[in-house]
Amino acid sequence: MNIFVSNISFKVREQALKELFEQYGEVSNVRIIKDKETRRSKGYGFVEMPNDNEGNAAINGLNGSDHNERKIVVAEAKGKRETSSTESAE
Repeated sequence: MNIFVSNISFKVREQALKELFEQYGEVSNVRIIKDKETRRSKGYGFVEMPNDNEGNAAINGLNGSDHNERKIVVAEAKGKRETSSTESAE
């Protein structure tokens, strides 16, 4: 299951996000989207969890929760997969 995470603090790194989601099960991939020029986090990313039940548990458990002084938004990713394309994910 591909999970969209937004309102991530700019200080958060991929490893910290992985550890947060691992409370709910196996995490196969974490990607925080960064600006191509400044290399700064854009404040959102994707977490891949191979087990849908664990992914749903993570969504239910983490959506709206406080993480690094921000209320993160966690939902199943819709639209395109992780590969780049010209279409928007939203």
